Amino acid sequence: MWLDEADGFAEIFKGYLPYYLLVALPIFIIMSPVNPVAASHEFSVYRMQQYDLHTVSHGCRSASFNLEGRSLTSWSTSRHCVVARVEDISIEQFMEIRSKAGALLLVLPKNNTLLSPEDKEHIQLLEMAMIQNEVNAPVYFAEWSPDFEDILKDLQHSFITDDKSGTALEAMFNSVSSNGYQIVVSASTPAKLDSKPVTLHGKLVGRSGSAQTIVIAAHYDSAGVVPELSQGADSNASGTVAVLELARIFSRLYSTAAGRGAPTLLFVLTSAGHSLNYFAAKKWLEEQLDSTDASLLQDVSFVMCLDSISAAPSLTMHVSKPPKPGGAAHSIKSRLGAPINHKKINLADETLAWQHERFSIRRMTAFTLSALQSHKEPSRGSLLDTPSDLSESNLVRNIGVLARALASHVYNLTDEVNNEDAILYDELLGVDEGAIKHWYKYLSSQSRAPQIVTTLPPNTGVTGALERTLSRYMEVTVSSHAVDKREPEYTLYGPTTAQLYVYSVKPAVFDLILTLGIVAYLTVVYFAIQLFPRFYEEYARIVTGKEKIN
Repeated sequence: MWLDEADGFAEIFKGYLPYYLLVALPIFIIMSPVNPVAASHEFSVYRMQQYDLHTVSHGCRSASFNLEGRSLTSWSTSRHCVVARVEDISIEQFMEIRSKAGALLLVLPKNNTLLSPEDKEHIQLLEMAMIQNEVNAPVYFAEWSPDFEDILKDLQHSFITDDKSGTALEAMFNSVSSNGYQIVVSASTPAKLDSKPVTLHGKLVGRSGSAQTIVIAAHYDSAGVVPELSQGADSNASGTVAVLELARIFSRLYSTAAGRGAPTLLFVLTSAGHSLNYFAAKKWLEEQLDSTDASLLQDVSFVMCLDSISAAPSLTMHVSKPPKPGGAAHSIKSRLGAPINHKKINLADETLAWQHERFSIRRMTAFTLSALQSHKEPSRGSLLDTPSDLSESNLVRNIGVLARALASHVYNLTDEVNNEDAILYDELLGVDEGAIKHWYKYLSSQSRAPQIVTTLPPNTGVTGALERTLSRYMEVTVSSHAVDKREPEYTLYGPTTAQLYVYSVKPAVFDLILTLGIVAYLTVVYFAIQLFPRFYEEYARIVTGKEKIN
Protein backbone atom coordinates (compact mmCIF):
# COMPACT_ATOMS: atom_id res chain seq x y z
CA MET A 1 0.00 0.00 0.00
CA TRP A 2 1.18 3.53 -0.80
CA LEU A 3 0.29 4.50 2.83
CA ASP A 4 2.88 2.05 4.21
CA GLU A 5 5.52 3.19 1.73
CA ALA A 6 5.17 6.85 2.66
CA ASP A 7 7.65 8.11 5.28
CA GLY A 8 5.37 9.95 7.61
CA PHE A 9 2.15 11.84 7.08
CA ALA A 10 3.86 14.77 5.38
CA GLU A 11 5.39 12.53 2.71
CA ILE A 12 1.90 11.52 1.61
CA PHE A 13 1.30 15.04 0.31
CA LYS A 14 4.86 15.70 -0.89
CA GLY A 15 5.43 12.47 -2.80
CA TYR A 16 2.01 11.49 -4.05
CA LEU A 17 0.79 14.55 -5.99
CA PRO A 18 -2.01 12.83 -8.01
CA TYR A 19 -3.79 11.82 -4.86
CA TYR A 20 -4.29 15.26 -3.43
CA LEU A 21 -5.42 16.50 -6.83
CA LEU A 22 -8.37 14.13 -6.45
CA VAL A 23 -9.46 16.33 -3.59
CA ALA A 24 -9.51 19.49 -5.76
CA LEU A 25 -10.99 18.12 -9.00
CA PRO A 26 -14.46 17.29 -7.61
CA ILE A 27 -14.69 20.85 -6.37
CA PHE A 28 -13.93 22.19 -9.86
CA ILE A 29 -16.60 19.95 -11.36
CA ILE A 30 -19.16 21.21 -8.85
CA MET A 31 -18.17 24.80 -9.65
CA SER A 32 -18.91 24.29 -13.38
CA PRO A 33 -21.70 26.75 -14.33
CA VAL A 34 -22.98 24.88 -17.38
CA ASN A 35 -25.23 21.86 -17.52
CA PRO A 36 -24.33 20.21 -20.84
CA VAL A 37 -27.83 18.81 -21.31
CA ALA A 38 -29.69 22.08 -20.72
CA ALA A 39 -27.04 24.25 -22.36
CA SER A 40 -28.15 23.83 -25.98
CA HIS A 41 -31.43 23.99 -27.88
CA GLU A 42 -32.33 23.24 -31.48
CA PHE A 43 -35.20 24.94 -33.31
CA SER A 44 -36.66 24.97 -36.80
CA VAL A 45 -36.69 28.55 -38.05
CA TYR A 46 -38.00 30.22 -41.18
CA ARG A 47 -36.01 32.66 -43.23
CA MET A 48 -37.44 35.98 -44.28
CA GLN A 49 -38.65 36.42 -47.84
CA GLN A 50 -36.01 37.09 -50.52
CA TYR A 51 -36.83 37.93 -54.11
CA ASP A 52 -36.05 40.40 -56.86
CA LEU A 53 -38.81 42.12 -58.81
CA HIS A 54 -37.80 44.08 -61.90
CA THR A 55 -34.18 43.94 -60.61
CA VAL A 56 -35.25 45.58 -57.32
CA SER A 57 -34.15 43.53 -54.31
CA HIS A 58 -36.60 42.73 -51.53
CA GLY A 59 -36.10 40.96 -48.24
CA CYS A 60 -33.23 39.18 -46.57
CA ARG A 61 -29.92 38.74 -48.42
CA SER A 62 -28.02 36.51 -45.94
CA ALA A 63 -28.62 33.14 -44.30
CA SER A 64 -25.87 32.07 -41.83
CA PHE A 65 -24.58 33.66 -38.64
CA ASN A 66 -22.89 32.84 -35.33
CA LEU A 67 -23.52 35.67 -32.88
CA GLU A 68 -24.27 36.47 -29.26
CA GLY A 69 -27.98 36.82 -28.57
CA ARG A 70 -29.23 40.08 -27.12
CA SER A 71 -32.61 41.63 -26.37
CA LEU A 72 -34.12 44.70 -28.00
CA THR A 73 -32.79 46.93 -25.22
CA SER A 74 -29.31 45.44 -24.72
CA TRP A 75 -27.87 44.96 -28.23
CA SER A 76 -25.37 47.49 -29.51
CA THR A 77 -23.12 46.17 -32.29
CA SER A 78 -23.03 44.00 -35.39
CA ARG A 79 -21.70 41.17 -33.16
CA HIS A 80 -25.17 40.75 -31.69
CA CYS A 81 -28.23 38.83 -32.86
CA VAL A 82 -31.34 40.65 -31.66
CA VAL A 83 -34.00 38.28 -30.29
CA ALA A 84 -37.51 39.64 -29.73
CA ARG A 85 -41.20 38.92 -29.97
CA VAL A 86 -42.61 40.13 -33.28
CA GLU A 87 -45.28 42.17 -31.49
CA ASP A 88 -42.66 43.99 -29.39
CA ILE A 89 -40.47 45.39 -32.15
CA SER A 90 -41.38 48.72 -33.73
CA ILE A 91 -40.74 49.76 -37.33
CA GLU A 92 -38.14 52.28 -36.13
CA GLN A 93 -36.32 49.58 -34.16
CA PHE A 94 -36.36 47.29 -37.19
CA MET A 95 -34.82 49.99 -39.36
CA GLU A 96 -32.02 50.47 -36.84
CA ILE A 97 -31.44 46.72 -36.49
CA ARG A 98 -31.48 46.37 -40.29
CA SER A 99 -28.54 48.78 -40.62
CA LYS A 100 -26.48 48.00 -37.50
CA ALA A 101 -27.18 44.57 -35.97
CA GLY A 102 -25.65 41.28 -37.09
CA ALA A 103 -28.92 39.31 -37.28
CA LEU A 104 -32.55 39.37 -36.17
CA LEU A 105 -34.62 36.54 -34.73
CA LEU A 106 -38.34 37.17 -34.23
CA VAL A 107 -40.60 34.87 -32.22
CA LEU A 108 -44.20 34.65 -33.42
CA PRO A 109 -47.19 35.00 -31.06
CA LYS A 110 -48.28 31.95 -29.14
CA ASN A 111 -51.88 32.38 -30.27
CA ASN A 112 -52.90 34.83 -33.00
CA THR A 113 -56.52 34.88 -31.86
CA LEU A 114 -55.53 36.38 -28.50
CA LEU A 115 -53.86 39.42 -30.08
CA SER A 116 -55.62 42.75 -29.72
CA PRO A 117 -56.68 44.62 -32.88
CA GLU A 118 -53.90 47.12 -32.19
CA ASP A 119 -51.28 44.35 -31.99
CA LYS A 120 -52.54 42.78 -35.22
CA GLU A 121 -52.38 46.09 -37.05
CA HIS A 122 -48.89 46.74 -35.68
CA ILE A 123 -47.61 43.35 -36.88
CA GLN A 124 -49.16 43.79 -40.32
CA LEU A 125 -47.62 47.25 -40.77
CA LEU A 126 -44.26 45.88 -39.62
CA GLU A 127 -44.48 43.11 -42.22
CA MET A 128 -45.16 45.66 -44.95
CA ALA A 129 -42.17 47.74 -43.89
CA MET A 130 -39.91 44.69 -43.76
CA ILE A 131 -40.76 43.38 -47.22
CA GLN A 132 -40.36 46.78 -48.87
CA ASN A 133 -36.72 46.99 -47.85
CA GLU A 134 -33.56 45.09 -48.65
CA VAL A 135 -32.00 43.62 -45.51
CA ASN A 136 -28.36 42.53 -45.56
CA ALA A 137 -28.42 40.89 -42.12
CA PRO A 138 -30.01 37.43 -41.72
CA VAL A 139 -33.61 37.60 -40.49
CA TYR A 140 -35.42 34.53 -39.19
CA PHE A 141 -38.81 33.81 -37.66
CA ALA A 142 -39.54 31.10 -35.11
CA GLU A 143 -42.78 29.69 -33.80
CA TRP A 144 -43.44 30.15 -30.10
CA SER A 145 -42.34 27.43 -27.69
CA PRO A 146 -41.76 27.24 -23.91
CA ASP A 147 -38.00 27.03 -24.49
CA PHE A 148 -38.04 30.18 -26.59
CA GLU A 149 -40.10 31.92 -23.92
CA ASP A 150 -37.43 31.09 -21.32
CA ILE A 151 -34.68 32.35 -23.61
CA LEU A 152 -36.55 35.61 -24.21
CA LYS A 153 -37.01 36.15 -20.48
CA ASP A 154 -33.33 35.40 -19.80
CA LEU A 155 -32.20 37.86 -22.44
CA GLN A 156 -34.56 40.56 -21.20
CA HIS A 157 -33.42 40.30 -17.58
CA SER A 158 -29.81 39.16 -17.84
CA PHE A 159 -28.05 42.06 -19.48
CA ILE A 160 -28.31 45.10 -17.22
CA THR A 161 -26.38 48.11 -18.39
CA ASP A 162 -24.13 50.16 -16.15
CA ASP A 163 -26.51 53.12 -16.04
CA LYS A 164 -29.19 50.85 -14.58
CA SER A 165 -26.89 49.55 -11.84
CA GLY A 166 -26.61 51.39 -8.55
CA THR A 167 -22.86 50.85 -8.01
CA ALA A 168 -19.85 49.54 -9.90
CA LEU A 169 -19.90 46.44 -7.72
CA GLU A 170 -23.55 45.83 -8.59
CA ALA A 171 -22.79 46.25 -12.28
CA MET A 172 -19.93 43.76 -11.97
CA PHE A 173 -22.15 41.28 -10.12
CA ASN A 174 -24.94 41.61 -12.71
CA SER A 175 -22.47 41.01 -15.52
CA VAL A 176 -20.97 37.94 -13.87
CA SER A 177 -24.28 36.37 -12.85
CA SER A 178 -26.07 36.90 -16.19
CA ASN A 179 -26.89 34.06 -18.57
CA GLY A 180 -25.91 34.55 -22.21
CA TYR A 181 -26.76 32.71 -25.41
CA GLN A 182 -24.74 32.04 -28.52
CA ILE A 183 -27.06 31.73 -31.51
CA VAL A 184 -25.95 29.82 -34.58
CA VAL A 185 -27.56 29.20 -37.97
CA SER A 186 -25.59 27.21 -40.53
CA ALA A 187 -27.45 27.46 -43.81
CA SER A 188 -26.46 27.29 -47.44
CA THR A 189 -25.68 30.49 -49.30
CA PRO A 190 -28.85 32.02 -50.81
CA ALA A 191 -29.31 30.68 -54.34
CA LYS A 192 -31.76 31.28 -57.16
CA LEU A 193 -34.72 28.92 -57.40
CA ASP A 194 -35.99 27.46 -60.65
CA SER A 195 -39.48 28.94 -60.76
CA LYS A 196 -42.11 27.89 -63.33
CA PRO A 197 -45.51 29.45 -62.57
CA VAL A 198 -48.59 27.54 -63.65
CA THR A 199 -52.00 28.58 -64.96
CA LEU A 200 -55.01 26.25 -64.94
CA HIS A 201 -57.99 26.98 -67.15
CA GLY A 202 -61.09 25.17 -68.26
CA LYS A 203 -64.33 26.23 -69.91
CA LEU A 204 -68.01 25.42 -69.97
CA VAL A 205 -69.19 25.99 -73.52
CA GLY A 206 -72.33 28.10 -73.95
CA ARG A 207 -75.11 27.66 -76.45
CA SER A 208 -73.99 27.30 -80.04
CA GLY A 209 -73.99 30.52 -81.96
CA SER A 210 -72.88 32.60 -78.98
CA ALA A 211 -69.23 33.59 -78.97
CA GLN A 212 -69.21 35.72 -75.82
CA THR A 213 -67.05 34.55 -72.95
CA ILE A 214 -67.16 35.38 -69.23
CA VAL A 215 -63.84 34.84 -67.43
CA ILE A 216 -63.84 33.99 -63.70
CA ALA A 217 -60.29 34.18 -62.37
CA ALA A 218 -58.26 34.09 -59.15
CA HIS A 219 -54.64 33.61 -58.13
CA TYR A 220 -54.16 30.66 -55.81
CA ASP A 221 -50.75 31.42 -54.32
CA SER A 222 -50.11 33.37 -51.12
CA ALA A 223 -47.67 36.11 -50.21
CA GLY A 224 -45.94 37.12 -47.02
CA VAL A 225 -42.76 38.13 -45.27
CA VAL A 226 -42.07 34.46 -44.42
CA PRO A 227 -42.64 32.10 -47.37
CA GLU A 228 -42.94 28.93 -45.28
CA LEU A 229 -45.60 30.48 -43.03
CA SER A 230 -47.69 32.25 -45.70
CA GLN A 231 -51.05 30.54 -45.33
CA GLY A 232 -53.03 33.26 -47.12
CA ALA A 233 -56.50 32.23 -45.93
CA ASP A 234 -58.27 35.35 -47.15
CA SER A 235 -55.68 36.29 -49.76
CA ASN A 236 -56.25 34.24 -51.70
CA ALA A 237 -57.50 30.83 -50.59
CA SER A 238 -60.95 32.42 -50.45
CA GLY A 239 -60.91 33.49 -54.11
CA THR A 240 -59.58 30.08 -55.17
CA VAL A 241 -62.35 28.24 -53.31
CA ALA A 242 -64.93 30.55 -54.91
CA VAL A 243 -63.69 29.67 -58.41
CA LEU A 244 -63.92 25.94 -57.61
CA GLU A 245 -67.43 26.23 -56.16
CA LEU A 246 -68.71 28.38 -59.04
CA ALA A 247 -67.24 25.84 -61.46
CA ARG A 248 -69.14 23.07 -59.65
CA ILE A 249 -72.43 24.97 -59.63
CA PHE A 250 -72.36 26.04 -63.27
CA SER A 251 -71.14 22.65 -64.49
CA ARG A 252 -74.48 21.29 -63.23
CA LEU A 253 -76.40 24.09 -64.96
CA TYR A 254 -74.47 23.60 -68.22
CA SER A 255 -74.70 19.80 -68.12
CA THR A 256 -77.80 19.79 -70.35
CA ALA A 257 -78.54 21.68 -73.53
CA ALA A 258 -81.73 23.09 -72.02
CA GLY A 259 -79.95 24.45 -68.97
CA ARG A 260 -76.92 25.81 -70.77
CA GLY A 261 -76.50 29.58 -70.73
CA ALA A 262 -75.62 31.69 -73.73
CA PRO A 263 -72.06 32.75 -72.80
CA THR A 264 -69.11 30.43 -72.42
CA LEU A 265 -67.72 30.41 -68.89
CA LEU A 266 -63.92 30.30 -68.63
CA PHE A 267 -62.43 29.48 -65.21
CA VAL A 268 -58.82 30.49 -64.62
CA LEU A 269 -56.49 29.84 -61.66
CA THR A 270 -53.01 31.39 -61.72
CA SER A 271 -49.91 31.32 -59.53
CA ALA A 272 -47.23 34.03 -59.20
CA GLY A 273 -49.90 36.47 -58.10
CA HIS A 274 -49.93 39.70 -56.13
CA SER A 275 -46.34 39.74 -54.82
CA LEU A 276 -44.91 38.94 -58.29
CA ASN A 277 -47.06 41.42 -60.18
CA TYR A 278 -49.43 38.73 -61.51
CA PHE A 279 -46.70 37.29 -63.71
CA ALA A 280 -48.53 34.06 -64.57
CA ALA A 281 -51.69 35.95 -65.60
CA LYS A 282 -49.58 38.18 -67.84
CA LYS A 283 -47.85 35.24 -69.53
CA TRP A 284 -51.10 33.34 -69.97
CA LEU A 285 -52.72 36.35 -71.63
CA GLU A 286 -49.74 36.70 -73.96
CA GLU A 287 -50.01 33.05 -74.95
CA GLN A 288 -53.76 33.29 -75.57
CA LEU A 289 -53.92 36.67 -77.33
CA ASP A 290 -50.65 36.73 -79.24
CA SER A 291 -50.96 33.24 -80.69
CA THR A 292 -52.34 32.50 -84.13
CA ASP A 293 -55.39 30.85 -82.54
CA ALA A 294 -56.81 33.36 -80.06
CA SER A 295 -60.33 31.90 -80.06
CA LEU A 296 -60.36 31.33 -76.29
CA LEU A 297 -60.46 35.08 -75.58
CA GLN A 298 -61.84 36.25 -78.90
CA ASP A 299 -64.96 37.96 -77.53
CA VAL A 300 -64.79 38.52 -73.77
CA SER A 301 -67.88 39.99 -72.13
CA PHE A 302 -66.08 40.71 -68.87
CA VAL A 303 -63.42 39.31 -66.56
CA MET A 304 -64.40 38.80 -62.91
CA CYS A 305 -61.41 38.35 -60.61
CA LEU A 306 -61.97 37.15 -57.05
CA ASP A 307 -59.54 38.20 -54.34
CA SER A 308 -59.84 38.20 -50.54
CA ILE A 309 -63.58 37.63 -50.27
CA SER A 310 -63.77 36.15 -46.74
CA ALA A 311 -62.72 39.19 -44.69
CA ALA A 312 -66.24 40.66 -44.53
CA PRO A 313 -69.83 39.66 -45.39
CA SER A 314 -70.01 42.20 -48.24
CA LEU A 315 -68.09 42.79 -51.45
CA THR A 316 -66.62 45.81 -53.21
CA MET A 317 -66.11 46.07 -56.97
CA HIS A 318 -62.64 47.40 -57.80
CA VAL A 319 -62.34 48.77 -61.33
CA SER A 320 -59.81 50.60 -63.47
CA LYS A 321 -62.59 52.19 -65.49
CA PRO A 322 -66.14 52.74 -64.19
CA PRO A 323 -68.59 50.30 -65.83
CA LYS A 324 -70.94 51.78 -68.40
CA PRO A 325 -74.66 51.69 -67.55
CA GLY A 326 -76.28 48.87 -69.46
CA GLY A 327 -73.01 46.99 -69.84
CA ALA A 328 -72.25 43.50 -68.55
CA ALA A 329 -70.00 44.71 -65.68
CA HIS A 330 -72.68 47.20 -64.58
CA SER A 331 -75.20 44.34 -64.63
CA ILE A 332 -73.08 42.33 -62.17
CA LYS A 333 -72.57 45.42 -60.01
CA SER A 334 -76.31 46.07 -59.86
CA ARG A 335 -77.17 42.46 -59.08
CA LEU A 336 -74.57 42.33 -56.31
CA GLY A 337 -75.44 45.75 -54.94
CA ALA A 338 -71.70 46.28 -54.50
CA PRO A 339 -70.09 49.71 -54.15
CA ILE A 340 -67.44 50.68 -56.70
CA ASN A 341 -63.84 51.60 -55.92
CA HIS A 342 -62.30 53.24 -58.97
CA LYS A 343 -58.51 53.30 -59.31
CA LYS A 344 -56.65 54.04 -62.50
CA ILE A 345 -53.77 51.78 -63.52
CA ASN A 346 -50.40 53.29 -62.73
CA LEU A 347 -47.76 51.50 -64.79
CA ALA A 348 -45.05 53.38 -62.87
CA ASP A 349 -45.86 51.41 -59.71
CA GLU A 350 -43.72 48.36 -59.00
CA THR A 351 -46.77 46.10 -58.77
CA LEU A 352 -50.34 46.27 -60.01
CA ALA A 353 -53.04 46.76 -57.42
CA TRP A 354 -55.39 43.94 -58.45
CA GLN A 355 -55.37 41.03 -60.88
CA HIS A 356 -58.05 42.55 -63.12
CA GLU A 357 -55.55 45.24 -64.15
CA ARG A 358 -53.63 42.61 -66.14
CA PHE A 359 -56.78 42.08 -68.24
CA SER A 360 -57.63 45.78 -68.39
CA ILE A 361 -54.20 46.50 -69.87
CA ARG A 362 -55.20 44.19 -72.74
CA ARG A 363 -58.37 46.27 -73.24
CA MET A 364 -60.80 43.86 -71.66
CA THR A 365 -63.65 44.84 -69.36
CA ALA A 366 -62.43 43.56 -66.03
CA PHE A 367 -62.96 44.08 -62.32
CA THR A 368 -62.02 42.51 -59.00
CA LEU A 369 -64.55 41.61 -56.33
CA SER A 370 -63.09 41.73 -52.84
CA ALA A 371 -64.19 42.13 -49.24
CA LEU A 372 -61.29 44.58 -48.81
CA GLN A 373 -61.84 48.28 -49.39
CA SER A 374 -58.36 48.95 -50.75
CA HIS A 375 -55.46 47.09 -52.34
CA LYS A 376 -53.23 48.65 -49.66
CA GLU A 377 -54.89 46.76 -46.80
CA PRO A 378 -52.04 45.42 -44.61
CA SER A 379 -53.88 42.12 -44.12
CA ARG A 380 -52.95 41.12 -47.69
CA GLY A 381 -49.87 38.96 -47.40
CA SER A 382 -49.77 38.88 -43.60
CA LEU A 383 -48.68 36.07 -41.30
CA LEU A 384 -51.94 36.68 -39.45
CA ASP A 385 -54.05 35.81 -42.51
CA THR A 386 -55.33 32.55 -41.06
CA PRO A 387 -58.77 30.91 -41.20
CA SER A 388 -61.47 31.48 -38.59
CA ASP A 389 -65.10 30.53 -38.08
CA LEU A 390 -66.18 34.05 -39.02
CA SER A 391 -64.17 34.07 -42.24
CA GLU A 392 -65.65 30.69 -43.18
CA SER A 393 -69.20 31.96 -42.75
CA ASN A 394 -68.36 35.13 -44.72
CA LEU A 395 -66.94 33.02 -47.53
CA VAL A 396 -70.00 30.76 -47.74
CA ARG A 397 -72.30 33.77 -47.78
CA ASN A 398 -70.30 35.67 -50.43
CA ILE A 399 -70.00 32.66 -52.76
CA GLY A 400 -73.76 32.21 -52.57
CA VAL A 401 -74.28 35.88 -53.47
CA LEU A 402 -71.79 35.58 -56.35
CA ALA A 403 -73.48 32.47 -57.73
CA ARG A 404 -76.88 34.13 -57.73
CA ALA A 405 -75.61 37.36 -59.31
CA LEU A 406 -73.69 35.54 -62.04
CA ALA A 407 -76.55 33.14 -62.78
CA SER A 408 -79.11 35.94 -62.97
CA HIS A 409 -76.85 37.74 -65.47
CA VAL A 410 -76.10 34.62 -67.55
CA TYR A 411 -79.79 33.68 -67.79
CA ASN A 412 -81.01 37.29 -67.80
CA LEU A 413 -83.27 36.68 -64.83
CA THR A 414 -85.19 39.27 -62.85
CA ASP A 415 -86.56 39.27 -59.34
CA GLU A 416 -90.01 38.50 -60.73
CA VAL A 417 -90.07 34.71 -60.88
CA ASN A 418 -92.82 32.33 -59.83
CA ASN A 419 -92.54 30.16 -56.72
CA GLU A 420 -91.77 26.92 -58.60
CA ASP A 421 -88.97 28.53 -60.55
CA ALA A 422 -87.66 30.14 -57.36
CA ILE A 423 -87.47 26.75 -55.61
CA LEU A 424 -85.68 25.16 -58.56
CA TYR A 425 -83.41 28.20 -58.77
CA ASP A 426 -82.42 27.86 -55.11
CA GLU A 427 -81.72 24.13 -55.47
CA LEU A 428 -79.48 24.54 -58.50
CA LEU A 429 -77.56 27.48 -57.05
CA GLY A 430 -77.20 26.06 -53.55
CA VAL A 431 -73.59 26.13 -52.38
CA ASP A 432 -71.90 23.10 -50.86
CA GLU A 433 -70.98 24.52 -47.47
CA GLY A 434 -69.04 21.43 -46.44
CA ALA A 435 -66.90 21.45 -49.58
CA ILE A 436 -66.23 25.18 -49.23
CA LYS A 437 -65.03 24.84 -45.64
CA HIS A 438 -62.96 21.76 -46.50
CA TRP A 439 -61.11 23.49 -49.34
CA TYR A 440 -60.72 26.69 -47.36
CA LYS A 441 -59.07 24.81 -44.49
CA TYR A 442 -56.97 22.67 -46.83
CA LEU A 443 -55.54 25.59 -48.78
CA SER A 444 -54.92 27.74 -45.70
CA SER A 445 -53.33 24.89 -43.72
CA GLN A 446 -50.13 25.11 -45.77
CA SER A 447 -47.90 27.63 -47.40
CA ARG A 448 -48.66 28.48 -51.02
CA ALA A 449 -45.83 30.98 -51.42
CA PRO A 450 -44.29 31.24 -54.90
CA GLN A 451 -41.07 29.68 -53.56
CA ILE A 452 -43.09 26.51 -52.97
CA VAL A 453 -45.90 26.25 -55.54
CA THR A 454 -43.89 27.48 -58.55
CA THR A 455 -40.90 25.21 -57.90
CA LEU A 456 -42.87 21.93 -57.76
CA PRO A 457 -44.02 19.88 -60.76
CA PRO A 458 -47.49 21.01 -61.94
CA ASN A 459 -49.14 17.68 -61.07
CA THR A 460 -48.06 17.75 -57.41
CA GLY A 461 -48.91 19.71 -54.29
CA VAL A 462 -51.64 22.34 -54.29
CA THR A 463 -51.46 22.83 -58.06
CA GLY A 464 -52.09 19.13 -58.67
CA ALA A 465 -55.00 19.06 -56.21
CA LEU A 466 -56.65 22.08 -57.87
CA GLU A 467 -56.18 20.59 -61.35
CA ARG A 468 -57.74 17.27 -60.33
CA THR A 469 -60.72 18.98 -58.68
CA LEU A 470 -61.40 21.36 -61.57
CA SER A 471 -61.16 18.37 -63.95
CA ARG A 472 -64.31 16.91 -62.37
CA TYR A 473 -66.36 19.68 -63.94
CA MET A 474 -64.59 20.41 -67.26
CA GLU A 475 -61.55 19.66 -69.35
CA VAL A 476 -58.58 21.48 -67.84
CA THR A 477 -55.47 22.81 -69.58
CA VAL A 478 -52.27 23.25 -67.56
CA SER A 479 -49.88 25.95 -68.80
CA SER A 480 -46.35 26.37 -67.43
CA HIS A 481 -44.64 29.71 -67.92
CA ALA A 482 -40.88 30.10 -68.11
CA VAL A 483 -39.06 33.08 -66.64
CA ASP A 484 -36.57 34.76 -68.95
CA LYS A 485 -33.13 33.85 -67.61
CA ARG A 486 -31.35 36.79 -69.23
CA GLU A 487 -33.73 39.52 -68.11
CA PRO A 488 -36.02 37.91 -65.53
CA GLU A 489 -39.05 39.84 -64.36
CA TYR A 490 -38.58 38.25 -60.97
CA THR A 491 -36.14 35.98 -59.16
CA LEU A 492 -36.85 33.82 -56.13
CA TYR A 493 -34.20 32.70 -53.65
CA GLY A 494 -33.78 29.87 -51.15
CA PRO A 495 -33.30 28.47 -48.59
CA THR A 496 -36.56 29.23 -46.83
CA THR A 497 -35.91 27.11 -43.71
CA ALA A 498 -32.96 26.36 -41.44
CA GLN A 499 -31.98 24.81 -38.11
CA LEU A 500 -31.09 27.23 -35.34
CA TYR A 501 -28.91 26.25 -32.38
CA VAL A 502 -28.89 28.16 -29.12
CA TYR A 503 -26.03 27.55 -26.68
CA SER A 504 -26.10 28.77 -23.09
CA VAL A 505 -22.88 30.63 -22.34
CA LYS A 506 -21.41 32.94 -19.72
CA PRO A 507 -19.88 36.35 -20.54
CA ALA A 508 -16.10 36.74 -20.89
CA VAL A 509 -15.84 38.57 -17.57
CA PHE A 510 -17.25 35.48 -15.88
CA ASP A 511 -14.44 33.37 -17.36
CA LEU A 512 -11.90 35.92 -16.11
CA ILE A 513 -13.26 35.95 -12.57
CA LEU A 514 -13.64 32.16 -12.57
CA THR A 515 -9.99 31.82 -13.65
CA LEU A 516 -8.87 34.17 -10.87
CA GLY A 517 -10.95 32.20 -8.38
CA ILE A 518 -9.42 28.90 -9.49
CA VAL A 519 -5.89 30.35 -9.25
CA ALA A 520 -6.61 31.67 -5.76
CA TYR A 521 -8.10 28.36 -4.72
CA LEU A 522 -5.10 26.36 -5.99
CA THR A 523 -2.71 28.79 -4.28
CA VAL A 524 -4.47 28.29 -0.96
CA VAL A 525 -4.52 24.52 -1.43
CA TYR A 526 -0.83 24.45 -2.39
CA PHE A 527 0.36 26.42 0.64
CA ALA A 528 -1.96 24.50 2.93
CA ILE A 529 -0.42 21.24 1.72
CA GLN A 530 3.14 22.59 1.97
CA LEU A 531 2.66 23.98 5.48
CA PHE A 532 0.57 21.15 6.82
CA PRO A 533 3.58 19.02 8.05
CA ARG A 534 4.95 21.95 10.06
CA PHE A 535 1.50 22.63 11.48
CA TYR A 536 1.12 18.94 12.28
CA GLU A 537 4.46 18.79 14.08
CA GLU A 538 3.65 21.90 16.14
CA TYR A 539 0.26 20.47 16.96
CA ALA A 540 1.77 17.10 17.98
CA ARG A 541 4.40 18.82 20.17
CA ILE A 542 1.77 20.85 21.98
CA VAL A 543 -0.46 17.84 22.51
CA THR A 544 2.31 15.48 23.70
CA GLY A 545 4.23 18.18 25.60
CA LYS A 546 7.53 17.21 23.92
CA GLU A 547 10.15 19.76 22.84
CA LYS A 548 11.01 20.07 19.22
CA ILE A 549 14.11 18.00 18.36
CA ASN A 550 16.69 19.89 16.31
